Amino acid sequence: MAKRVITFGEIMLRLAPEGYYRFVQANSFGATYGGGEANVAVSLANFGIDTAFVTKLPAHEIGQAAVNELRKFGVDTSRIVRGGNRIGIYFLEKGASQRPSKVIYDRAHSAIAEASPEDFDWNEIFQNADWFHFTGITPALNDTLAAICLDACKKAKELGLTVSCDLNYRNKLWSREKAGQVMSELCKYVDVCIANEEDAADVFGIRAANTDVTKGAVSHEGYKDVAKQLAGRFGFSKVAITLRESLSASDNNWAAMLYDGTEFYFSKKYAVHIVDRVGGGDSFGGGLIYACLNQYDPQSTIEFAAAASCLKHSVEGDMNMVSVSEVQKLAGGDGSGRVQR
Repeated sequence: MAKRVITFGEIMLRLAPEGYYRFVQANSFGATYGGGEANVAVSLANFGIDTAFVTKLPAHEIGQAAVNELRKFGVDTSRIVRGGNRIGIYFLEKGASQRPSKVIYDRAHSAIAEASPEDFDWNEIFQNADWFHFTGITPALNDTLAAICLDACKKAKELGLTVSCDLNYRNKLWSREKAGQVMSELCKYVDVCIANEEDAADVFGIRAANTDVTKGAVSHEGYKDVAKQLAGRFGFSKVAITLRESLSASDNNWAAMLYDGTEFYFSKKYAVHIVDRVGGGDSFGGGLIYACLNQYDPQSTIEFAAAASCLKHSVEGDMNMVSVSEVQKLAGGDGSGRVQR
């Protein structure tokens, strides 16, 4: 029987200067769409998984354009609530070499930020679903969204769904203290925790030894301890951590680790020359969920997820436009980039 995934969050209009222009240089902005849970939904739909994205969007044409973008990739949009006045916007200035990328949010009073618990009938939304995914970005928007996420998690567990959460700490949205309080409650219902090399420290104060992300130094042993502490505190069945060694804005080393409560599994490391890194973590989450749904063994699971996110760094926009066969080919060792004829 086909598996069905529900993701919940905010999809935003992304406005970015052409190429590597800075904001102050730009005379025009390219318009695309993206957001953590929407990006995961598109990844899964591209992999052939029945996936629905749940949010609230205005009934006007810009809201409809966001819906159309999701539909284009086969994401089920039938559970999107229509209402409110605006779609959240974020501006992206792409970094290069030693100059980092910059994000400016313009998302206050967006439709989803003004949603109410009554907008979402989780009992109906989760019918015939197997997996629910959200990120720490959504409860960061306000207390009401945090409460809606909690309602969703409780109903998902009641109905027997697997729940995954990408911690995705955003310091422009809330404080570490607030994040720790809210996410500690939500994580009681989470089975699969996804984090990057900084999230566990930012949200829960769990730090990896011998690691300095600003110097591109990531300790495997340190992250084993982080995963073990996370699983011990919340009872996660799986903890997956992406390990980004940032050499510059243009070049990163990329790998990942999976802890299944007993053993640690590390993917191969990729030297990535970045086209667009936004959505890298979301593409990892999509790959991980796909592999879990298809009952890959733990090593194959982390290899697939890491390869999927490696490929995303070569794709413009928030969303990962790759197929299962492309990911499997890279995971299997063919990273040559030779022309396919």
